[in-house]
Amino acid sequence: MVLSLASSTSSALDASSVLGRTEPRLWTPPLRPLTPDTSMGFEQIEFARDVVRMPLDPWQEWLVVHAGELLPDGRPRFRVVLVLVSRQNGKTTVPKLLTLHWMYVDRFPMVLGVSSKLEYAREVWMASINLAKATPELAAEIVNVRTANGQEEFAIVGGARAKIAAANDDAGRSLSIDRLYVDELRQHHSYTAWAAAESTMNARPHAQAWLLSNAGSDASIVLNDLREAALSGVDERLGVFEWSADEHADPTDLEALAQANPNLGRRLNADTLLASARRAVELGGEALTTFKTENMCIRVQVLNPAIDPGDWAGCCDPAPLDVEQRQRLAACVDLSPDGTHATLAAAVVLADGRVRVETVHEWTGPDAATQLERELPAWAERVRPTVLGWYPGGPAAAVAARLVDRRKEGVRGWPPRGVRVAEIRGEMTAVCMGFAKEVKARTLAHSGQSMPGAQVAKAERLRRGDGWVFTRAGGQVDAVYAMAGAAHLVRTMPKLRAVSRRTRSAS
Repeated sequence: MVLSLASSTSSALDASSVLGRTEPRLWTPPLRPLTPDTSMGFEQIEFARDVVRMPLDPWQEWLVVHAGELLPDGRPRFRVVLVLVSRQNGKTTVPKLLTLHWMYVDRFPMVLGVSSKLEYAREVWMASINLAKATPELAAEIVNVRTANGQEEFAIVGGARAKIAAANDDAGRSLSIDRLYVDELRQHHSYTAWAAAESTMNARPHAQAWLLSNAGSDASIVLNDLREAALSGVDERLGVFEWSADEHADPTDLEALAQANPNLGRRLNADTLLASARRAVELGGEALTTFKTENMCIRVQVLNPAIDPGDWAGCCDPAPLDVEQRQRLAACVDLSPDGTHATLAAAVVLADGRVRVETVHEWTGPDAATQLERELPAWAERVRPTVLGWYPGGPAAAVAARLVDRRKEGVRGWPPRGVRVAEIRGEMTAVCMGFAKEVKARTLAHSGQSMPGAQVAKAERLRRGDGWVFTRAGGQVDAVYAMAGAAHLVRTMPKLRAVSRRTRSAS
């Protein structure tokens, strides 16, 4: 069972009087009282203080004691330790110091550090080496330090080694790991890296993995799954220690900030953090979600929202697509990467200059791509857009045979008469950023359909050069791409020449 402290409440405390909480808000309780005989953490505290001469902070001492709990047979109680804490509280100091204890005291043959980028893993690894070099007792045992990219290795007398790896499907492969630490677990949007790294411990009965991060988003599936499993108590060898604010807490509540920032009032200035909180609340959107994840350790739907939910709600204006505008109607179709969802969207320019977008149809299920191939011609006949777009560089390439216009090759039946098929290629950033701009400026209208609204809420930015596109890593955003493509095509559609009623009559 995981203990939970009471949720923080608003307070008028003076910032200078608030100290961060040493005990986390959520944590897995020990199976028995923790003493030097039942936890390796006490020895690690002494090593940091007396040998390396870098005493741990109060919350770090609390953590290593509880995470270092031992089973009666001497094995670590926790095979996996999940640590969640806000940024800039000294999170990476823990593996930096523990690496030296694991090597010099425990004499574990192999320690592996993993991060989203090799350069980030290198920083912690080099910090451990520099600490060892600065400590005479430890420096004397250094045998080799290899810094060549991809071949990093720190070795000491007796054979203990520390290596690093980037978070990919090769993380630790072919190695047998005794101690593993993974930084910024929230960046793991698939099980590829974690599965590879965790498997390296299978043959090591005393192995332990430390996973450190601040809160993530719905896309942080490894972090979210492990946290849920730890909180449910389904695995007693999976421990969670989370310094976080309650998800409903006010960002300007000092008590909430103290619960998520154990070094508040020590290494973190409360006034500075409170000022950042007020600014984030005022700005909203990405500024607020970023503050919540990084400074309150609160999970959000998306870390870097492409479209502000408030702006999307502000564009809601329920009404049907104007039938009189059909000669100026554009449509776009897109498919999710896993092929289980596809969307056809349409857009028209209204008399007031706004673009109205709606999703016309969606296909769901494991055969969504097949449904799209089979049914799109009928929907194109029914909707009759002037132009129908798709993204040949995206997942819809899987149904390219159905979408490509092959009339010049003598292939009949697609597209319908009067419909032009447009491939959206090089203007991807213009499509995505333009759609977000329309929403922000309220020059876009929609009817509040639930499915596209849910996808908009999950859409994140993916940097591409000086611009960005919607990332597909966080889940299905095919409806967002379809609406954005339709809006882009209708805005760039050549203007129709005005034809007078007299001219039409004469003809």
